[in-house]
This record gives sequence, structure tokens and C-alpha cells, in this order.
Amino acid sequence: MFLIRSLNHSSKREFGEIEMGDRAGVLEVKLIEARDLKNMDFAVKMNTYVVIEYGNQRHTSCVAKGKGTKPVWNETFRFEAEYPGGDENHKYMLHFRIMNTHKILDHDVFVGQSTIYVKDLIASGTDRGNAELRSAKYRVVLQDKTYAGEISVALSFSINQ
Repeated sequence: MFLIRSLNHSSKREFGEIEMGDRAGVLEVKLIEARDLKNMDFAVKMNTYVVIEYGNQRHTSCVAKGKGTKPVWNETFRFEAEYPGGDENHKYMLHFRIMNTHKILDHDVFVGQSTIYVKDLIASGTDRGNAELRSAKYRVVLQDKTYAGEISVALSFSINQ
């Protein structure tokens, strides 16, 4: 077993353990835009950002100020990933939580969430050296699973050399 340093310096996890035989690599997430989000701020246009989590790694996008229900981010984030990562399928879930900054309230407001299962992408990238999913739209839902818009994301995985 050996240690690798997290690619996300703001991550909760400083070091990750990878078993010998596992293949480590980089999961790259391009956060593009969202459409038809449910408006959670009726007084002004929403100022949304996205919290992206993979395992115990976390990144936060910039705030799309004044973009309302159609924010555009065009940001890329990198997460360390490994395959196989054990029998825990939840380990391959990429979570997106869309939030609205709120000046009047003392907390930001939840707008919606989306989850992408990336095990097949990582497995394919491990076999071939890299794999890519071009930009696709994913359903955004509220906590009760009702539709709340869509988010566009592109993904890639490449193994460390």
C-alpha cells in the first residue's frame, strides 16, 4: 500500500490510500451549465453555484451571478479516483448540489441535486488509459425527487502514468 496526495487542497481528505494492483487516475469534471432550474429567489435573479463531491473530495464552483434559472459556469475540476475501488458502488457516485447564495437569509438555499454514476467510465479508462463522456444533460431533482431542471456536464478519466 502507498499514499497519494489529494488533487484538491481544500479536500477533507489529505491523503488517500490505494491498494497495490489498483489503478489510480484523475476524474476530470467539466461543469458547463444548468437550464430550467426552479427559481428559489423570487425577488431577484438567482446567484447559483455548485458543490461537487466525489467520495470525500469536494470542489465548489464560482457563483454565476445574476444568471437566474440558466447559469453558466464552464469550469473544470479534478478528483483523484481509483479502480477497482472495492465492492462499494457508492464510491463511484459523483454528486452535484446546486445552491443559491442568499443575502437576506443567513444561509444559502438548496436549488437541486444530481448524481452521476461513474464506475463504467473509470473502468473503461483504466483498461484503455483514458475514457471520455462528452457533454450530456443530467436531471436535477429536489429532495423529494421531483424535477427541478437539468445540468450539463462532461467527464473524463485518465490513469496516472
